[in-house]
Amino acid sequence: MNMISDALQRVKPSASMSISAIALEKRAAGVDIIPMSAGEPDFDTPEHIKDAAKRALDEGKTKYTVVDGIRELKTAIAAKFARENGIKVEPSACFVATGGKQIIFNALVATLNPGDEALVPAPFWVSYPEMVNLTGATPVIMQTSAATGFKITADQLAAAITPKTKWLLINSPGNPSGAVYTKEELEALAEVLRGHPHVHILMDDIYEHLTYGTKFYTMAQIAPDLAGRTLTMNGVSKAYSMTGWRIGYCTGPDWLLKAMRKLQGQSTSNPCSIAQWAAVEALNGDQTFLDGWRKAFVERRDYLVKRLNGIEGIECLTPDGAFYVYPSCAGLLGKTTKAGRKLETDEDVALALLEEVDVATVHGGAYGLSPHIRISYAVSLEDICRACDRFEAFVAGLK
Repeated sequence: MNMISDALQRVKPSASMSISAIALEKRAAGVDIIPMSAGEPDFDTPEHIKDAAKRALDEGKTKYTVVDGIRELKTAIAAKFARENGIKVEPSACFVATGGKQIIFNALVATLNPGDEALVPAPFWVSYPEMVNLTGATPVIMQTSAATGFKITADQLAAAITPKTKWLLINSPGNPSGAVYTKEELEALAEVLRGHPHVHILMDDIYEHLTYGTKFYTMAQIAPDLAGRTLTMNGVSKAYSMTGWRIGYCTGPDWLLKAMRKLQGQSTSNPCSIAQWAAVEALNGDQTFLDGWRKAFVERRDYLVKRLNGIEGIECLTPDGAFYVYPSCAGLLGKTTKAGRKLETDEDVALALLEEVDVATVHGGAYGLSPHIRISYAVSLEDICRACDRFEAFVAGLK
């Protein structure tokens, strides 16, 4: 008798987390793995944020909180939206969850039914379509390419919308591509959406503070008339190197937040109380360290892109945000490695890099767009240099 639910059987495991787990196991066994598969900054959480958590512990703030976050954090979130995005909301219109992933999960599970559709541009973060699948709804994948900067166009959006469409998911800056939608591009999408009032917009802005040249905008900022059907999601994981603290937040229409609150109240309940107080300091406190982090990421990105484009068979765009590159490996397919592995797919390439030269990456098929691999540059410049040396030697050995 199969005891696993039909809903869960529709969901695939996270490829990026699986690869990262293998890399961690190999490193624990003493293998000199270069981990370029994880989606988290290599910097430590800033000291003033850790100090705030310590104070919260000392002050006994270790009890249950309101299901969707303490008022102090909601106030800090509202101030952040007003200060950085021009979105003016009351603290009561803000919502806190255990990571940005739970925000998205709550929103989709609270609204989608079998027969509904959610538009998911590819390449996509691996969890988007799987969360949609879990609800019984259908993820409609919208393919992009390097030619469009891995971004959908207004014409493409107009052609994809049907009467069944309930959500459009946009991640900018994007994982895995690092693509950033410009103000003009978002305005063009907004114009299409105005003609389809049944479509809601989920803006995943988790990499907002990690942009390099292209100014960041979010939909409710440039199209306030759509705010009533837009969920604007963010969190402290990427900008403040707080991935393990698990705090995500959002603002959106009241009916949606009420539904998400109901779901969270019967699942995880409140996010960690100590992490919430740390997040208050993250949003309200000193932000100057971000300049140094962005400078380091730009240096790493530029070095990595240059080295990759110097490898025969690899083509790599320069991303405008996040900390990933998403090079095409089409030129490697059909070849055979020194160990005798035939490279037929981008998954073969990623596995061969892991097994034969100890460089952990993630295959593009996991993100819905092949043949690519995602490489994180949230590692030291020294490790990036060593990884490129290994990659070059790997490709030189192909037959």
